[in-house]
Amino acid sequence: MNKYLTLSEASKLIGKSKETLRRWDREGKLSAVREPISNYRVYNRVEVQTLFTDFLIKDTKDTTSNYAEPENDYKVLELFAGAGGLAIGMEKSGLKCVALNEIDKWACQTLRKNRPNWKVLEGDIKDFDFSEYHNNVDVVAGGFPCQAFSYAGKKLGLADARGTLFYEFARVVKEVNPPICIGENVRGLLSHENGKTLQGMISILDEIGYNVAPFQVLKAINYRVPQKRERLILVGIRKDINLKYEYPKPHKKIYNLKDALKKGDLFENNVPKSEGAKYPKSKIDVLDLVPPKGYWRNLPLEIQKQFMGGSFHLSGGKTGIARRIGWDEPCLTLTCSPAQKQTERCHPEETRPFTVREYARIQTFPDDWKFEGSMAQQYKQIGNAVPVNLGTEVGYSIVKFLNLYYNLSKPR
Repeated sequence: MNKYLTLSEASKLIGKSKETLRRWDREGKLSAVREPISNYRVYNRVEVQTLFTDFLIKDTKDTTSNYAEPENDYKVLELFAGAGGLAIGMEKSGLKCVALNEIDKWACQTLRKNRPNWKVLEGDIKDFDFSEYHNNVDVVAGGFPCQAFSYAGKKLGLADARGTLFYEFARVVKEVNPPICIGENVRGLLSHENGKTLQGMISILDEIGYNVAPFQVLKAINYRVPQKRERLILVGIRKDINLKYEYPKPHKKIYNLKDALKKGDLFENNVPKSEGAKYPKSKIDVLDLVPPKGYWRNLPLEIQKQFMGGSFHLSGGKTGIARRIGWDEPCLTLTCSPAQKQTERCHPEETRPFTVREYARIQTFPDDWKFEGSMAQQYKQIGNAVPVNLGTEVGYSIVKFLNLYYNLSKPR
């Protein structure tokens, strides 16, 4: 084996561009030498391999951290709280939940059962006045549903959005006047009504005194969640605050289904046993034929035609149909019901939907977080939730923002 590597060979081995290697040579990080016979500049193979090993170690070890310690007691008011995914995440990041509003009675029971000290405001948000929290809360957060607005003019104002849940979100922000507000939604909001809905929301926040940070779609798999779920984050910063909000940095390590359900980095034990939905025998007979990471295309042709019916001849991959998840991949986005034909999420080894506790694990809920109501209600609460670990990482980014804001606003 040749002792030396050319620039091209070193570049290929280490996965860095030739220009990067030239810069490293100038900086003395990885020095090229003159090859004794040809006098070309070459690299010592052992030195390159040592550096390459260092890169491998760094890449497999996730060194990213968004952690931030709150320097004050920061308070959150949460709207559309659901079963508490975002609220637990915020709590883990050190933010204090002063009150949560939710209309679904089973989700409210879940919140009360797990956190008896939380103030749960059960009922329609329209029926609540939040002015008691005026200038007394640091964050208003919530996942308002995506609804179309009726436009009264070119620029949408708060009054034009009346009757929508975003109107209520904005009304509460105006009543409470926090330094920062965070709304989260599905990625589809970007294209809803050709983007007009999102522009309307931005103009409403502008009207009530908030600048909107450049919005981002956060992929849950980049934030310690073993699930391919995406959430659009909308951040409003009060106009008297001249600070930039920084989104949490993505982690290098991607977790998969095995990390969700087995003992490992994410959880200290295997997933607890729990109740779960069942497939009818006709569906079991079909899904038994699908391998892990496979879907309806992996079925024999005759069964494909029979199972798919009229949609067999339609275009599009329809990759969620008869889909069995593999251990070594993140789960696809969970829905409110574990056995819908279009969005199948079958267990890798057993021919069944994920159980309630498996669903909760994939959403990174702690095992001691209990869900109230029927099994269908529990699945619905978990499927609708913001993944807890994503909520924690967003929480850290808010803590960093608030630390900076209160440090700058202290009298000197």
